[in-house]
Amino acid sequence: MRPEILFPLFVAVESLKGVGPRMAPAVHRLAGPLVRDLMFLAPTGLIRRREMTVQTAVAGEVGIFDLIIGGLTKPGRPGLPFKLRANDETGFLTLVWFGGSEAWIRKQCPDGERRIVSGKVETFNDLVQIAHPDYVVSAEKRDEIVPVEPVYPATQGITSRQVRKLVMTAMESLPDLAEWQDAAWLAKQAWPSWPDAMKALHAPESEIDLDPQAPARARLAFDELLAHQLALARRRRNRQAVRAPRLAPGAAAERLLAALPFTLTGAQQRAVADIRRDLASGEQMARLLQGDVGSGKTAVAALVLADAIDSGFQAALMAPTDILARQHHERLAPLFAEVGVACALLTGRDPASVRRPVLEGLAGGRLPLVIGTHALFQDSVQFHRLGLAVIDEQHRFGVRERQRLLDKGGADGAVHLLTMSATPIPRTLELTQYGELDVSRLDEKPPGRRPIKTAVLPLDRLGEVAVRLKAAIEGGAQAYWICPLIEESEHIDLAAAEDRARDLGKLMGRPVGLVHGRMPGPERETVMQSFLDGHLPLLVATTVVEVGVDVPNATLMVIEHAERFGLAQLHQLRGRIGRSDKPSACTLLYGQSETGLGKTAVERLDILRRTEDGFEIAEADFRIRGGGDPLGLKQSGFPAYRFADPMAHAGLIRAAADDAQLILGRDPGLTSNRGRAVQMLEALFDWRSGRPSGD
Repeated sequence: MRPEILFPLFVAVESLKGVGPRMAPAVHRLAGPLVRDLMFLAPTGLIRRREMTVQTAVAGEVGIFDLIIGGLTKPGRPGLPFKLRANDETGFLTLVWFGGSEAWIRKQCPDGERRIVSGKVETFNDLVQIAHPDYVVSAEKRDEIVPVEPVYPATQGITSRQVRKLVMTAMESLPDLAEWQDAAWLAKQAWPSWPDAMKALHAPESEIDLDPQAPARARLAFDELLAHQLALARRRRNRQAVRAPRLAPGAAAERLLAALPFTLTGAQQRAVADIRRDLASGEQMARLLQGDVGSGKTAVAALVLADAIDSGFQAALMAPTDILARQHHERLAPLFAEVGVACALLTGRDPASVRRPVLEGLAGGRLPLVIGTHALFQDSVQFHRLGLAVIDEQHRFGVRERQRLLDKGGADGAVHLLTMSATPIPRTLELTQYGELDVSRLDEKPPGRRPIKTAVLPLDRLGEVAVRLKAAIEGGAQAYWICPLIEESEHIDLAAAEDRARDLGKLMGRPVGLVHGRMPGPERETVMQSFLDGHLPLLVATTVVEVGVDVPNATLMVIEHAERFGLAQLHQLRGRIGRSDKPSACTLLYGQSETGLGKTAVERLDILRRTEDGFEIAEADFRIRGGGDPLGLKQSGFPAYRFADPMAHAGLIRAAADDAQLILGRDPGLTSNRGRAVQMLEALFDWRSGRPSGD
């Protein structure tokens, strides 16, 4: 239950004066639906004003002038502005409005009246002018013009100043809450109390106060991170309290290990040991297996799937696409057949005649292992005794979708969960995305994988690269050609990819595949399957498609305008080749503006040229970007923080995670004074499933 003291913060923004039916949608888009959301909307800049006279006015600065209004000059033709003459004791200036209303201007600025005017000073023909003044008020309202004004985000239907007014109204509901942070620790950090931090957030005095490391912002960021980490820690503890079957390796797992055509790497052995320790604990496992492209996640999954079967339970492996599920089945079914374990495939595209025996086998317990897509969590699928679920590309599934599969367990207890991800991220950021999971890392590649030779070339050598590609394809190679993101427009992306596919098809003298995000799933998978089967030598892809299929014969990749891609995206794309013992090569083609290639772009491409280590690349991306949307965080499901920045506050993430564990370790029920205050913090941010309400 939410504490009563917080009720005023969790009412609709429509309850605030000035938020009517027209403005409400804009406020929702900008901040959220609650008064709390407006209170948490931080200013992004500030306007600094100082008192000026016409004689002391400085172009480029924002001044406050005490003026006598003169005559209004109307525009002689469309496109020209209204001009209003005004003066003080030191000289004259001109107030300018383009497209203004004569009636409004005359009402605001009556001829001969005194007005306090604020705006950015400009000079035109050596005369001082202010275009579209920020304020024009009577002398009695001079206090409305503040020397330092916070600037808030704005959107269609609401201005920054209107937002500021609403935020100030929301701040009137600021409650007096008990402190949840240790007073001595706050003093050591030189951080303010929570109410003082909130007030300072909305009253910046300089640009320093807008920095993420400013005391008020850092304090609020830590509060938010602590609330999130507490939610994740609680979920982990709740999960660990759930009874689950004890699974252990047996004959099938031993025979499967012997049948593998390679020796496990040290990282794979450690991951298997981690997972088996969880499976044998009697508590529900929820572990992430994070490994770079080609690190051998599937082999680890196969061994622990065998553990479940050895223990008398069924196991399921779920993949996000039909083609990836079929690929897993084609690889694993023969291995499991060698050890006497039947492995079925179930996808949404299977005809009823194929689905029926699979469904009957799962319900009757005759099928111990199934590999499939979203079809696995449909109501028609019933398991006799499901003990372990493995989910590949876990970020492609929602929380509810994963839970629907886990809910198919029976009387033996909760289903163990192993999720897999091929997106390397820095360890600090793991805490924000996977804080409630145990994490195993595969940071070694299996032996036999040959390094990918990466070349960085200017775009004007595209023709030369295409000719070399043709020669390689004629020699039996397969290749990817990745088209760039030209603008934030899928339509333009598609047109560029179609043109490139047509041109390359003419050069190659044979059909060229094309996949893009607008294609229906079945059509896209048909093209991918044709490429996988070797019928298409070249696949052209737009940036909107995630090429997640394993084509061992594909050994070449060309990426146009590589400087426009993020490091993580380039690494994931490059990881589609080099998946066999054949030599592979990736060419990064970069374009240059008139000012040349930027320093950051040069550094990114050089890192790709030097290393294939996804974790090293992720750390470099973390370091280089320092903000924005690093590593594709939005796509990767990172929380929508309001104050915290995973880049700027990396150090606070670890501290918040440690503090959350310490708090719950000392006071599991949160019954102490600090525990009750911490519960208030959780309620204030209202984290649910790792995300705050209102987003």
